[in-house]
Amino acid sequence: MKSNPGIVPSAEGQRMLETLRRAVAKVLERKRRLGQYAVVWQHGKPAMVNGEASHAAEDAATYTGRG
Repeated sequence: MKSNPGIVPSAEGQRMLETLRRAVAKVLERKRRLGQYAVVWQHGKPAMVNGEASHAAEDAATYTGRG
């Protein structure tokens, strides 16, 4: 997925993105609490995040789409 930092999504698109970010953060936090791993996109490639990584949900919440 490519991102284009020069294009701003519509108000509806921004609401959709925020909803998705919250949903992902919630799931990652749940996985962290259960000690499960998650596969996320970091530094342009997939990476496995251990269930003990406390910042996975925060990273997802602040994700900008730029890899």
